[in-house]
Amino acid sequence: MSNTNNDTSDIKKAAEHADSQKIAQNLQDNKAVDAPEALSKDEQTSFIENDLRTDK
Repeated sequence: MSNTNNDTSDIKKAAEHADSQKIAQNLQDNKAVDAPEALSKDEQTSFIENDLRTDK
């Protein structure tokens, strides 16, 4: 059971030391994101195997 009176979690520490100007700057930056890697035929698997599907 956690003790809320003496909370030393990483989340609380981060919230206490957050720099609002840096956060705003990071949200405004248009950072390029790498495109996802193309998967091979073997790597492209459906969540449910076609043999088990009942919606066809």
